[in-house]
Amino acid sequence: MKIMLVAAEASGDALGAGLAGALRARQPNVALVGVGGPKMAAEGIDSPFDIAELSIMGWLEGLRAYGRVKARVADTVALAVRERPEAVVLIDSWGFTIRVAKAIRAVLPDVKLIKYVGPQVWASRPGRAKTLAAAVDHLLALYAFDAPWFEREGLATTVVGSQALHVDMSGADPVAFRKARGIAPDAPLLLVLPGSRPTEIRLMTPVYEAAVARLKAENPALAVVVVAAGTVAEDVTARVAAWPFRAHVVGEGDKYAAMKAATVALATSGTVSTELALAGAPMVIGYRFGPVSYAIMKPFFTGKYATLFNHAADEEIARELIQSDATPGKVAAEVGRLLADPEARAAQAARQTAALDRMGREGRDPSEIAAEAVLGVVAARRPSPDPA
Repeated sequence: MKIMLVAAEASGDALGAGLAGALRARQPNVALVGVGGPKMAAEGIDSPFDIAELSIMGWLEGLRAYGRVKARVADTVALAVRERPEAVVLIDSWGFTIRVAKAIRAVLPDVKLIKYVGPQVWASRPGRAKTLAAAVDHLLALYAFDAPWFEREGLATTVVGSQALHVDMSGADPVAFRKARGIAPDAPLLLVLPGSRPTEIRLMTPVYEAAVARLKAENPALAVVVVAAGTVAEDVTARVAAWPFRAHVVGEGDKYAAMKAATVALATSGTVSTELALAGAPMVIGYRFGPVSYAIMKPFFTGKYATLFNHAADEEIARELIQSDATPGKVAAEVGRLLADPEARAAQAARQTAALDRMGREGRDPSEIAAEAVLGVVAARRPSPDPA
């Protein structure tokens, strides 16, 4: 049995690595090939190119990278043609993986195509559900509220749950984290998570720097910690080093301890919001697109909220400051409100936890469910043994 996994971003690389391990646990002789990053490489999946160059956000940025994306789609399809897998699992990264799906279908029509993480059609561009249903054979959805959108279009869907809801933070020690950095146990600590894409860092770090400068002016005792995601660590470290106030920069290895140690978090919208909620950290969410990209995309936004647990609860538990609202003044005001009000922090953290319960926090490990679904699709494809 040979299965191909395709991931184009850091979050997809983590999902792919978890799926690879779960597949091998159930089918030790499975051969795994594909496209991915360092975590999938650690599972023995050697990528034909560096996926960091595919970390793209926004319409304008996508247009600028079109030639590069097209070339990498061709490389991915060539790998599929050479390896002839029984199934291809396309992980997240809608723009890249939908192109790969269509291209593989054209040259290898008998290969089963499985999408792992559907587009967030509840938030924008609901027509993508129909597009996906025409392109792949099966969807592995993260949340129960995803499934109806795709099942209405005839796409078989398995709800596997989100890996972000099953992060093990038991080894994260907030007391040791503070002590190692000389931060007093009772000192207010603001954790800043600027994102994992180069565009996010470019657009959001100036906003966060200016907002935190205001907060530090109001409270010089405020400790500041910035998480530098692996894909953008060098850029983030260099930018924070130029800030006119002290900020501790930590890598992803210290991320969960930092989340538990935080009094309040300021985060760029993404999966990290779910992780912060798991850690019990009240937060403010920010996001900016490039102005041209936002003008193009704005008419397609149909959902009320960008943050998953806000959507699950159908209320703005964590304040969202998007585009024109993501200003230093508004960010500083919202973060400052939480820093000044322990009761508001506790109430928000409790509501965040309740929303995670609605999203399936107590369910089985998503990688295990995803592996079972993938193997089920492959088994259905294979001819039944001849009873003779």
